[in-house]
Amino acid sequence: MNISRRIARIHTAARQVSKALRYRCLSGAVAVEQGTLIRTGDLLDRLGADDLKDGQKAWYGRHTAKAYRAAHLGADAVKVWAQHRTTGKWIHVHVYNPTDPALYTALTTYKATRHLSQADFAEVA
Repeated sequence: MNISRRIARIHTAARQVSKALRYRCLSGAVAVEQGTLIRTGDLLDRLGADDLKDGQKAWYGRHTAKAYRAAHLGADAVKVWAQHRTTGKWIHVHVYNPTDPALYTALTTYKATRHLSQADFAEVA
């Protein structure tokens, strides 16, 4: 069988799987499920910041991305596809190592999460 026919079969098979499976395979979401990488929302949930609005969580994610770029000479963190919690749309989100200093730098630099970086909450993370 020639290579172009094999590629055509692969493309046909890929189009027939569900959208969720395609995004999982494309993004590397398995590392997130295993806990080797976490989303910023996961860290906020661990720290008990469930009461923050979605907009504030998004701004915390932006602060984290900025701190990560500053620490890694302008490089972006790993991006994965994730399903939005409220809308259900598939979006790109950055994921980080759970011990990455950028996560905790952003806690102190963003005004809405500054209270989470106190000594009482540092042990939870």
